[in-house]
Amino acid sequence: MDTHASMTNLPDSAEAGAHAPHGEVEHAHPTWSTYWKVALILTLITVGEVWAYYIPSFVASRGFVPTLLILSALKFVIVVMFYMHLKYDHRLFRVLFTGPLLIAGLTLLALMFLFGHLFIKIM
Repeated sequence: MDTHASMTNLPDSAEAGAHAPHGEVEHAHPTWSTYWKVALILTLITVGEVWAYYIPSFVASRGFVPTLLILSALKFVIVVMFYMHLKYDHRLFRVLFTGPLLIAGLTLLALMFLFGHLFIKIM
């Protein structure tokens, strides 16, 4: 016999709610419909990346590598935000994850400028 349950006289769900922290708010997690839409968006971005690879004039241009990097970074952000539930976590976790990601992205952009894969024409 469970002595703890008999001592509290509360149903399991009420007992769990009684011990839950009061400062935290439970957010609704995405439904199957949301996951389906996100998967469709990721598929369309991937199709765009593959399609861009088969355009010889675009592959030869300087915009090819930055475009693929931006599209892959976009897919990465979407996967992290939805499938890893980062969008629904505490704001601190988002900052701790996106801060270093932003630094890495800016470093990558700076290296692309430095090695000539990306440039800005001034006059």
